[in-house]
Amino acid sequence: MPNLVQKLIKQSYDPKLLSEAFEFATKTYNGRVRSSGEKYIDHAVRVALILEQMNLDQKTIISGFLHDCVDTNNLADKKSIIEGITDKFGSDIAGIVEKNSQLNKIYYITRGGLQGEKPLLKENIEKLRKMFFAISQDLRVILIDLASRIDGMDNINKLPAIMQKSYATETLEIFVPVANRLGLGEIKAKLEDLAFAYLDPEKFKWLQESIKEKYEERQRYLKKFIPHLKKILHKERLNVVDVNSRAKSYWSTYQKLLTHNMDFELIHDLVAIRVIVKDVAECYKALGIVHKYYKPISKEINDYIAKPKINGYKSLHTTVELENEKASEIQIRTEQMQQDAQFGVCAHWSYKEKIDLRKEREIFNWTNLDFFADQIFAFTPKGDVIMLPKGSTPVDFAYAVHSDIGNHCESAKIDGKIITLSQNLENGDVVEIITNKNRKPSYDWLKFVKTGFARSHIKKLISIPLSIFAVPSFVRKKIVEFSETALAYRQAGKKRQEERVKIKKERPSEIYLAGEKGMMTTIAKCCSPKSTDQVQAYLTRHRAAVLHRTSCQNLQKLSQKFPEKIVEASWK
Repeated sequence: MPNLVQKLIKQSYDPKLLSEAFEFATKTYNGRVRSSGEKYIDHAVRVALILEQMNLDQKTIISGFLHDCVDTNNLADKKSIIEGITDKFGSDIAGIVEKNSQLNKIYYITRGGLQGEKPLLKENIEKLRKMFFAISQDLRVILIDLASRIDGMDNINKLPAIMQKSYATETLEIFVPVANRLGLGEIKAKLEDLAFAYLDPEKFKWLQESIKEKYEERQRYLKKFIPHLKKILHKERLNVVDVNSRAKSYWSTYQKLLTHNMDFELIHDLVAIRVIVKDVAECYKALGIVHKYYKPISKEINDYIAKPKINGYKSLHTTVELENEKASEIQIRTEQMQQDAQFGVCAHWSYKEKIDLRKEREIFNWTNLDFFADQIFAFTPKGDVIMLPKGSTPVDFAYAVHSDIGNHCESAKIDGKIITLSQNLENGDVVEIITNKNRKPSYDWLKFVKTGFARSHIKKLISIPLSIFAVPSFVRKKIVEFSETALAYRQAGKKRQEERVKIKKERPSEIYLAGEKGMMTTIAKCCSPKSTDQVQAYLTRHRAAVLHRTSCQNLQKLSQKFPEKIVEASWK
């Protein structure tokens, strides 16, 4: 291990800085041991080496050394370590390390950290994947976590037996789809097979034994067939870079067998042939040549060049009948497409190129990590995932769980600590809502709730009591302010006295606002309410209270926009 570290440092863009990062990591980890029993620093070194093999930049490799540094429950220590990283290596690397630490919130839930072992629900799995991207927001954070997971799966046998299954499930349900989304084909296949071996060892063993002979048989046949195919392509004057073959992963093969009644003869890409050419035009030329000499199997042609997969994968796939009634899939692509298929986003990225994600995002337009930037993902104490708009509060969370919980929400806790109901939630918060059957929604909630669902339920249950003293203090204060202003105008004898007198004449003498009479009131001209009508009043800034019919459309619009300014009114 020391020799590998020294080699990595010596080959780096800035050996001195990378050496300082290794020393900082060694000192910070301070002999700490992971749940697998091995030292943090040993794992961190292997992660950095994997990142270097992926041709990633020096900042990412340094972050790989440091990615577990803040893996502690002591908030003071976390803050101190992050400050130390910022001072030594800059805020960019500190931000990456901090986000890697935040991802641990996801794994705490998936491993039953709240209520012991429990299966992951399908809807929660999808939300956890989204949460993974929402927390990361930076491609480098994801690549570091994938490198860490590769090393973890390589050493899964060192974990306690009770953790192995949940760790493998987490890998298959979250990390494999993430690797696929980024086009990291080799990483995806490796993680799939490592997880498969632990999640279903009997089927994995059966597949290994059943497929070994078939793999070897296909490989022997293709070893003879590929030179023959090369001669045909050269004869047709096609500039061929390479023709080779690759075996399908165990997990991928098993999934395909499930859709083909476990019949190996129906799996035509058990070992696929790859034809690598110079450019896109020659891809289509190669396809025509293959079909000229070998009969294609109907409905077995996929043009992923014209219509790439969501992760950017491009290739032509065709299944043809070969000699001796054998069938095989042939994949045709350019050299760049081949690089993309193996290494995804990393195929475009080298530390020598010094690519800056923030400045050159268009290179990775299909890996945009902002698609969940306006959302947050929080957990219930039972581990269910609640997805909300950014800026949401515990009240929004309560209504998202159930309307009754929202209607009777009294207080909330995050990670066991009492918080205000107006506090903004963050990704990974474990939120506990404390209810009281006597508690009802408050006007104040409308000031801070984010979701329309919460807002609509609050409005339904809010009503102003008959007594003005039961009205929320800020409404009562407004009514008093309006009354005092009107009295001051009358007493001062200013220029607007004539208008005030006119308003006073228009106002019927027996109008009650929130149970109190004598308040300055005018009649709305839009609906002209009469003493036989149901009415409500709208509190304006300059004209005191304006009386409307409850059926008035203008009043209904004002009620939606300014619910706090609507006051119950009556003629008696």
